[in-house]
Amino acid sequence: MRELRLEGLHPRDLTQRQRLLLVFVVSLASVVLFFTLVYNWGMAALENRPQSVFRSFQTVVETMTTTGFGADSPWATPVMNVLMVTIQLTGVVIGFVTLRILVIPLFERTPLNLDDRLTTKNDHVVIAEYQRDTYVLLDELEELDVDYVLVESDEEEAKRLSDDGYQAINGDPEERSDLDRASIGQASLLITDAGDKTASIVLTALEANEGLRVISFTESTRRRAALAEVGVDRSVAPHALIGQRLAEKATTPVTVDRVGRGNGETDEAADEDGIDIREILVRRDSPLHGVRVRDSPVAAHPNLTLVAGWFDGELRLPLSFDDVLTPNTVLVVAGPGREIDEMTNEISGVRSRRLQTPSRVVVAGLGEGGAAAIEALSDGVSVTTVDEAATRTPDVVGDVTEPETLRDAGIEDASALIVTVGDDSIALLTVAIARSLSADVEILTRVTDAAKARAAFRAGADYVLSTQRVSARLVAAEVYGERVMDPISQIRLVRADAGPFAGEVLADARRNTERGWTVVGVSRDGTVLTDERTRIEVGDEMFVAGSDEAIQAFEREAGDS
Repeated sequence: MRELRLEGLHPRDLTQRQRLLLVFVVSLASVVLFFTLVYNWGMAALENRPQSVFRSFQTVVETMTTTGFGADSPWATPVMNVLMVTIQLTGVVIGFVTLRILVIPLFERTPLNLDDRLTTKNDHVVIAEYQRDTYVLLDELEELDVDYVLVESDEEEAKRLSDDGYQAINGDPEERSDLDRASIGQASLLITDAGDKTASIVLTALEANEGLRVISFTESTRRRAALAEVGVDRSVAPHALIGQRLAEKATTPVTVDRVGRGNGETDEAADEDGIDIREILVRRDSPLHGVRVRDSPVAAHPNLTLVAGWFDGELRLPLSFDDVLTPNTVLVVAGPGREIDEMTNEISGVRSRRLQTPSRVVVAGLGEGGAAAIEALSDGVSVTTVDEAATRTPDVVGDVTEPETLRDAGIEDASALIVTVGDDSIALLTVAIARSLSADVEILTRVTDAAKARAAFRAGADYVLSTQRVSARLVAAEVYGERVMDPISQIRLVRADAGPFAGEVLADARRNTERGWTVVGVSRDGTVLTDERTRIEVGDEMFVAGSDEAIQAFEREAGDS
């Protein structure tokens, strides 16, 4: 069940029906109050029978509901008689309105209008079809408190999403009228994942809003130029991106990734802040294997902060110092880039002999992802490709789920296997068979379903990326780029006033795991300080890292201080 956020309730957060009910209740109360005051004045000034305002209120209610007049009748003056007739007629009209607004909708089985459930939209995101796991994307946007409307052509799917509390309507995003229902004219961003319909949707949307920014998902990078011609600002091919990322992971014994801001900022911009967030992948023969987090050289470094860790595909944030580093652990480290480089060299130096010999990588699946992986591999890497389709001209033609096929590809002597097949079931079976053939090979795989990531780790994979999760994070990075550090991870880094935390020492702030977020360092007089002995002072700016939920909790805590 999704949590209902009640903090900061605003009229624009109400649905159309809720706003109608609110207007009805306020109007009814105003009419009754008006008649009560006029009637009370008339009884005293015109009828010369002063009485309590509560007695007048009772008479007005009895008259409006046509249940009687009570002991006040008859009235001697014409004005009071006209007033009573007016109150009666008003009561009849209100009765019909009440039936239409409150009673009839409760009993009649009319088609449900999902538009009534939408909140007021402005500067929001319109999602025109989404062919991946919609729940993963919408949860990502709601986690970041991003306002949106999903236009879903499947009526049952739209109703199911709306019933679950998401801002979804049924409609054809190629139709201008349906996009108008999603307030496309007031939107700031359009996201489309509609395949061959993409061009039509984008052109229709830009007719309604020329200043709209457009992001399109595509299965092939070959369509980017054409999509740019019709007005797409950024086209994303998740399979190609994941293939590239897996290749980068496969060719470095200790993999360290500079986490960009997600909004187009360069490494130089990150260096100006003096803070980087990077990932360190612990491989099977790494010197970190089997070491507790608290005993690792990364944890002992005074200028580096362990932000989080991935264990068997599960993000642990905050990271427990009692956790044991396993071959599939990915550590998320924050601190000065130079310090991280030195730490990386120290760790990888133990294994420098292995780096002197070229790596041998087997790529299973030659679709968009496999082709991108091969392109990303360096020239010094020996690559063997495997695919069932001979038309793709692989080195080995065959079923990757057959042990003989993997043996022919040299899996037993390979340093890494990159699995980019299109079906999750085939990917999991390939991972399991490869692991049974070689205990040493590093297995990096792509899955479509985010829920299959943990299964892939159990099957023997060392590194797993989900197409659904990566796609959702890419959208989050575009929408909320200044706060989402990496579209593939789930970590955010923010700068904030350190005043509410003045007096704390960085070492203590980093070890307070109950908060869910951690302090990476502080900026003071243009200098970034990350030494754990640094005491936070008034006027400092602090760098805080954590998950989306943890950062929101931090912002609330800082705002309340």
